[in-house]
Amino acid sequence: MTEKKHRDDEHRRRHAARTEGDGGEAPPAGAAETEKVDDRTAAPRARSRGRGATAAAEEEMARLTAERDDYLDHLRRLQAEFENYRKRVRREGEELRLRAGEDVVESLLPVVDNMGRALDAAASHEEGQLVAGLQLVAGQLNDALAAHGLAEVPTAPGDPFDPTVHEAVMTQPSDDHDEGVVLQVLERGYLLHGRLLRPAKVVVAR
Repeated sequence: MTEKKHRDDEHRRRHAARTEGDGGEAPPAGAAETEKVDDRTAAPRARSRGRGATAAAEEEMARLTAERDDYLDHLRRLQAEFENYRKRVRREGEELRLRAGEDVVESLLPVVDNMGRALDAAASHEEGQLVAGLQLVAGQLNDALAAHGLAEVPTAPGDPFDPTVHEAVMTQPSDDHDEGVVLQVLERGYLLHGRLLRPAKVVVAR
């Protein structure tokens, strides 16, 4: 009996020693199973958070894409409107130019008629009528052009040379005029609506 008890005590001591060598007390029953359950529930939660982040990113991308498309559509409409405006302005400018040309030509028709009459008189050798006809044509032509804003640059021999309205074709020495004075007008100059259309071509004293 004593020997059996001794063996039982020895067996308990050895079991206790093995338990201490393994790091202390054995884990409570069910702990390992609890950890396995936690791992199984954590994975679905992580996947759920990942799907939520992906959905939010997709929504933001869709919003930015729609905003970009709105801007592009607005830009295309502006470009189309500007192109239509440019075409309309060009068309209206062309129509205005044609109407202005029609007005000028119409105002010159009486001049053409009288020029024809003067030529008819010249063919009949009626010199008096020819001179009178040419004077009439010249007067009508000047009046028609003046009505459209044409004015002659006032230039005469003895006037000082003005480079803003005169073009010096040549220079000549002169005993009667100072240097820089117009000696002769070779071609008259004209203004159109106050702006120089053609300078007067002159000979200038040097």
